[in-house]
Amino acid sequence: MNFMSGNNSKVRVVVDAMGGDFGPVNEVAGAILAVNEKPDEVEIILTGKEELLKKELSKNKYKGESITIVNADEVITMDDTPTEAYRSKPNSSLNVGLDLLKQNKGDAFISAGNTGAVLTASTLKLGRIKGVSRPTIGSVFPTDTGKRTMVFDVGASVDCRPQHLLEYAIMGSIYMNYIFKVDRPTIGLLNVGEEKSKGNEITIQTYELLERSGLNFIGNIEGRDVLKAKADVVVCDGFVGNVILKFAESVLDVLRTK
Repeated sequence: MNFMSGNNSKVRVVVDAMGGDFGPVNEVAGAILAVNEKPDEVEIILTGKEELLKKELSKNKYKGESITIVNADEVITMDDTPTEAYRSKPNSSLNVGLDLLKQNKGDAFISAGNTGAVLTASTLKLGRIKGVSRPTIGSVFPTDTGKRTMVFDVGASVDCRPQHLLEYAIMGSIYMNYIFKVDRPTIGLLNVGEEKSKGNEITIQTYELLERSGLNFIGNIEGRDVLKAKADVVVCDGFVGNVILKFAESVLDVLRTK
């Protein structure tokens, strides 16, 4: 297939079309929505089993030129061990997609698949930005004010050192400023109390690092503050962040049944 050059004005988004619980159905449908909404801005490259992807595109009656397919015969499942899957399935939709990014045949990569596998493959194939010792995952939370709050980390690493949490805060601040245009995003450290002396050894040390960081650090915040938009960026380890994320997801299901 012919890839568009890096000088093209369109953003080339590589999508792991086989990742997630419902791939490739939702991935193909989402790709079509994206290119229809922004036809002059986005190009989608789907990686996965070519025949399945062609069938899905046909089922959705898509006949445009903004979606292309790169065949990948293997699939990394949610049950696969991340490192083993990376090594044993080189032709998976995940690995093939990341290869395209590494070869500058894409500008961004998206996968709804095995989180551990995505992090492992991304780190091993693409490396880390200088100054980033550990990758993180952020999630947008709705708030009662209508503003966005992002929580970092929500599951990339369950155990973190203070330096990692400082890096999460820096990356989160950059993301909120660049993507959501928030000027000097406020940073809150998730803790069991607002006082500086509260928390365990890691949060106390992290507090001191954040105070000296030059970031717009507003101190400790508690769990109830996440949905009240008390901070633009909330920092915590991946264990706590993932529990918060999954709990918040379950609340919607409970409310729907009432």
